[in-house]
Amino acid sequence: MGGRKMKFRALIKKSGNWWIGWLIDLPGVNAQEKTQEDLLKSLKVGAEDMLRTAVPFEAEAQMTTIEIPTPEWGLENRTLEN
Repeated sequence: MGGRKMKFRALIKKSGNWWIGWLIDLPGVNAQEKTQEDLLKSLKVGAEDMLRTAVPFEAEAQMTTIEIPTPEWGLENRTLEN
């Protein structure tokens, strides 16, 4: 495989004795592990599994993308005080 990598945003946090997290850009990819390191590994495996899954496509269907403006609360507009 080539050297190109895809990047996905992950939200992670400590919750009691567990680390929990999910990928914002790949809904359905989430994990819970005892360590932050294991959580990040599980999220990576979940992303790889999801991206390997074939997407069924019907002949009459169209696949497209949409573009929307970045919301005012977007990460690039946030400061440490927010």
